[in-house]
Parts: sequence; C-alpha cells; structure tokens
Amino acid sequence: MAGPGESTALSRKRVAEAIAEQEWPKRPKLAEKTDGSRWRLDDQDGRHRWTYLEDEEAAKQWPQSHADKYYLGLPLDLRDLPPPQSPLDAARNGLTFYEKLQLPPGEWGCEYGGPMFLLPGIIITWYVTKTPISSAYATEMKNYLFARAHPTLGGWGLHVEGESTVFGCTLNYTALRILGVEPDHPVMLKARARLHALGGATSSPHWAKWWLAVLGVADWDVVNPVPPELWLVPDWVPFAPWRWWPHIRQVYVPMSHVASRRWSCEETDLTRALREELFVQPWGSIRWKAHRNDIAPADNYHPKTWVLNTANWFLVNVWDPYLRSSWIKERAEAWTSELVDMEDANTDYACLAPVSAPMTTVMCYIRDGPGSYTVRRHIERLEDSLWVNVEGMLCNGTNGVQCWDTAFSIQAAVAAGLEGDERWRPMLVKALAFLDRQQIREDCKDQAKCYRHPRKGGWPFSNKTQGYAVSDCISEALKSVVLLQKTDGYPQLLDDRRVFDAVDTILTYQNEDTGGVGSYEKRRGGKWMEVLNAAEVFGNIMVEYDYPECTTACVTALSIFQKHWPDYRADDIRRFVTRAVSWIKTNQWENGAWYGSWGVCFTYAAMFALESLSLVGEVYETSEHAKKGCDYLLSKQRADGGWSESYKACETMQWVEHPSGSLVVQTAWAVIALMEAEYPHVEPIKKGIRLIMKRQQANGEWLSESIEGVFNKSCMITYPNYKFTFPIKALGMFARKYPDELISP
Repeated sequence: MAGPGESTALSRKRVAEAIAEQEWPKRPKLAEKTDGSRWRLDDQDGRHRWTYLEDEEAAKQWPQSHADKYYLGLPLDLRDLPPPQSPLDAARNGLTFYEKLQLPPGEWGCEYGGPMFLLPGIIITWYVTKTPISSAYATEMKNYLFARAHPTLGGWGLHVEGESTVFGCTLNYTALRILGVEPDHPVMLKARARLHALGGATSSPHWAKWWLAVLGVADWDVVNPVPPELWLVPDWVPFAPWRWWPHIRQVYVPMSHVASRRWSCEETDLTRALREELFVQPWGSIRWKAHRNDIAPADNYHPKTWVLNTANWFLVNVWDPYLRSSWIKERAEAWTSELVDMEDANTDYACLAPVSAPMTTVMCYIRDGPGSYTVRRHIERLEDSLWVNVEGMLCNGTNGVQCWDTAFSIQAAVAAGLEGDERWRPMLVKALAFLDRQQIREDCKDQAKCYRHPRKGGWPFSNKTQGYAVSDCISEALKSVVLLQKTDGYPQLLDDRRVFDAVDTILTYQNEDTGGVGSYEKRRGGKWMEVLNAAEVFGNIMVEYDYPECTTACVTALSIFQKHWPDYRADDIRRFVTRAVSWIKTNQWENGAWYGSWGVCFTYAAMFALESLSLVGEVYETSEHAKKGCDYLLSKQRADGGWSESYKACETMQWVEHPSGSLVVQTAWAVIALMEAEYPHVEPIKKGIRLIMKRQQANGEWLSESIEGVFNKSCMITYPNYKFTFPIKALGMFARKYPDELISP
C-alpha cells in the first residue's frame, strides 16, 4: 500500500474486511518491574525514543550515559564539588552537573509529563489497531499509572497533582485493563470505587466519551456531536475552524472524521468486561443519548454554554436525522481526510502533539486499513512522545522540549558571563550546532490550504520534524544564537539571511488589535468563541490569546537583534516593540500582577513582563508599572527569602501559596524579575539567592520540588530542566550585577 490517499484504492468494505481478518496480538506479559540498567534513550538528532535492551551483551555494547541514569533515577556516583563561596561558584557548580545531562547532538532532554489523559489515548489506539505492546513498555506504563494513582482517593486526575476525576479514572483504568491488569487488583478496586462515587463513565467529559465509543465500550449516542461538516464552512464565517487554536483544530479533524463514521472496535472479552466495570448502571439499560451532557462537577472546569447546548440539540435532533445528506457527509469526510494528509506531510506523521496523534492514527486505520503506510508511520511515531523515569513510562505533552530547553540553557550560561570561558565553550558550541540544525528552513507545503502560519526561519518547541514554529520558541532560540555568534570564538553557523528569516517570522505574530503576541499564530477569532468550547476540562482553548511570556520573548529577541543589525526593518521592529510593551502595561492587573499562561503563575509572568519593560528603560525607579510589579512580588516573599506559588493559582487566577513552602524555581523567577527591573535594594534579592544556594546539592544539582508549567488554565505540566536553567541564570545575573556581594549558603 502506497501512502496517503490509498483509501481510494481500497473500498471501505475492503478495509473493514482487512480489519476483521487482522489477528489480535498476544497480550503483553506484565512483570513487577523492568531492569533499569537496560533502558537507553536513543537520540537521533533530537528525536527521542526509549529502547529496552533484552540482551545482556547488547547492554554492554551500549553503556548508559549520565543522562540515561539521571532520567531513570539511578545513581550517578558523581563526586562532590567544592563548596561554593559565592553565587558565581554556585552557578558554575550547577552548570558542571547540568553539562553531564547534555545529549550527544547538543540538546538537553527531559520528561515533559503531567497530563494524565495522554498515555491512555496511545494505549487505546494500540488496542483498537491490534498493535502489539512490548512487555517492557506495558510493565513500566503499569508502574507509572500505579505510582500516580491518588494516594487517598484512588484513581487519577487531569494531571499528576490534581484530585482524581471521572476523566482521569475512566481513561487510566481502561488503559491498565488493556495492559493486562486484572480488575481485582487493589489499585483497580480503589480507582473503580472512586469512579463510581463520581457517577461512573457516563459522567465523563467529551473526549473520554469519544475514546470509549471508539473502543466499543460506550455507544456513539453518548458523544456530543463533532460534525466534520464544520470544516466545509466558508472561511469568512466567524466560527470557521481555521480560526481555532491549532491544538483544537488538530484534535477535532480526526475526532470529527471518526465520529462521522461511528466506527468502533469489534467486541472482545475485554470490552465486554469494561462495560460492566466502568458504569454504575447495567450497560444494557443505559439510555446513551440521555447522558450526552452528563459530566461530574470535578471535571466541569468550563461548563458547556447554552449556545453550545442549543447547537448540539439541533445537530442531534434536526441536522443528523433530516438535513444531513450522504453527499455532504462524504464531502466533509473527504476534506477532513485531506487535512490529515497535509498534517502528516508537514510533520512527517509526528502530528502537533500526542493528543491528536493517536486520534489521527485511528482515523488512518479505519480509512487505509491495517498494515497501510500511514498506519505504520503513525504507530512508529507514537513512541516519540513516550518517556521513562524512575516511576515508569509516561507520555510527554509533546515529542519533547528540545529546542526550548536548549535555548534557555545557553542563556543561563551567558547570563553568568561564562560564554567566554574556554571551560564551557564545547558545551555551548554543541548547543549552538543543535539549534542550527533544528531551524525550520521552509514554510509548510499547502500552507494556506491547511491553515498554517508562516514558519520559515522559525524554531519549534521540540524538534524540526514536528515543524510547528512558536513565537517564543523562535525568539528564545534566536536570542541564544545571536548571543553566542556575536561572542568571539564561536562558529558563525547561521548566516545573516537565516537570522533575518527568523526576525521576519517573529514580526508576523503580533496581533493588530492589541499589540500582544500569541503562541502558534496570530489570533484569528474572538474570545467569544469560548462559547463553543466542548472540551469541558480546559479553559481558553478555542482561539489564540495574548500572553506576557510570548510577547516578552519577541520583544527581547528583537531588541538583541537590533543591537547588531540596526538597519534591518528598523521601523517595523520599533513599531512592534512599542506596541508590545504598551500591551504588557495594559495587561498588568491593578495589584501589579501579570497572569502567566505557560508557567506557575504570577511569578512566571512577572519575570517576563518586567524584562520587557526594562528593555525600553522602564524600571523600578522610572516606571509605575515596573514599581507595582516589583512591589507585588515582594509582597509574596517568604521569611526564608523564597517564593512559593501553587498550581492552584492558574485555576483560580488568584495567588495561592504552595503547601510545601518556598520553591527554588519560583524563587529564581522572582529574583530574576527584580534584577531585570533594577530593584534598588539588594537585601530581598540576596535572601532569594541564598535560598537557591542552600537548596543546591553537593554535586551541583537541585532536586525536583513541584510542577512548573501549565496550559489552558487547568492542566499542569512539568519542566524539569527549569530547576537548572533559571537558578543558574539567577545566580549568574546576581554575580555580575553585584560583584562585591559574597554570599555563601
């Protein structure tokens, strides 16, 4: 079978026959655990895949690296470093440890976990496509899900630090049963009791119901409409899907196609058992349509609006039975099929993220059949998002954080003034070379047709293969490249034209109406479109928004660029920066805070916003906005000198103290913010720096303390390398700004 579009050669009947004839694979053999010394991270220039070496000789031939051992929680046996006598000593010690985690191509890797709804999508996809699951993978997935079950309530939440919900319980319980865990296991008994106490699987949010229908455990009538006909709406219509945020677009393309086909996996002993286990009422008695809008209160972060409920009623009761012709149905399915093919071509089957990737795999499976090229490639690519840590195997939020973390790693060294030190040059040259290779050199094929934003000259969050440029990823990578290439002794890997390409792309991101900047593209629709938010568990998901973090990243990149190329698009850059900084001021709250959308939360946003203001000369002594921002941060400093903000702040949009006390990463963010704003009194900053130094281990590392990131207001996600990059940056900035202030822990 040849590839995309092959369904034209295979009729739907033939595909259905091929699926029916496909044999079920053997179930994986679950062990208590695998041998941690047998796992290896295979890094193919930024493509990360974990391999388990069954053969002892193979393990000897491929020894574990420091990075492998660190990710797996194995002993590194590193010697203690000389106790730091100053913040700069501490920064060097931190970089000495962190350097050992740099991967051979030059980047830094890490888990990017937290969401608990991603791994089940992959496991369910493996099951319905009859894909064999390796025993090593199954064992460590089981271990991870066991480790992340709520210790008192049982079950699982939306993310690793949240309380258990119907969404988390339904999907992760199902995943464990597919992996081979029996229903009478204590973890399963507790999870099932929690699920039933919350109302059972009929109270699941929309996405969980969709997965249960695909699995054949729920009837499609329980799933609210996901009509592919929406993709036929003319572009001028205010709610046309091309206006949606890219993640929502890429989820609802395959979701709508599969829902339109109402395809379900064939009935098996397991799916029959799940019908008995997941619901509180007898399966045969369930009136599925009556439960379309049921959702447990704990899951209902963004309740469906009356507008969406009315639209759903019309689609179910009028459109589907009376108005939807076969012609329009087939046309809509054909267009969503073509959209998937374009996404596959532009991401080499990696897809935007592992939310949409498994859904797209299922779509290709029912369209092209088992063994088809599209299915084989998607199944292969699903492994790119899997990660192994000390708890087991999880699914990352994307296929990695490679470009993002590498850019911040470079900037941390530069902030400490270490880029000119020969000791660190090899590490930094490797990092620069990695960013050189990961720059996206061309726009998407069929860019306008598949609704993609220009990307030439940009950088992605993860790697070039995934291919989605992001405003702040471009900016942070460009800053890092320019900082190194304008330092004597570094290779000039990116010529001026490639640097200009990056700047040209950054300039396309500014929103005309506000001056702020979003993530993947300019805003295409208004916030009012949240009335159509059907995901229920997330907020601010339908369109792009302006973010202080993204806006600041663009401002700083353009400001650094202009110092070295003052004549290139000077008026455009000046206009961009002026409007961006103006938006950052208007985005500040009355109490001096900025709300962070990608990190926890007010602390994170303040670091970026105050940096933006400083670049146009607005600092504590000269700007009311900067003064209010600093005063807000200082009002939250704890007695031990640190800052402590809980992820609950992201959900409630109010400052919430973390129950464990001061946190290293947030303390680093806060003191960086104060130094950027030129806060005139050193003592509060010294107290924060002292806490960072006290928390540093004898080998130079800092330990994980709390989850650092967030998306869509309600779902938390980890950034483990932040505990290196931002403390090193804070220590280095302090050492350069206050060279006579000697602090020892």
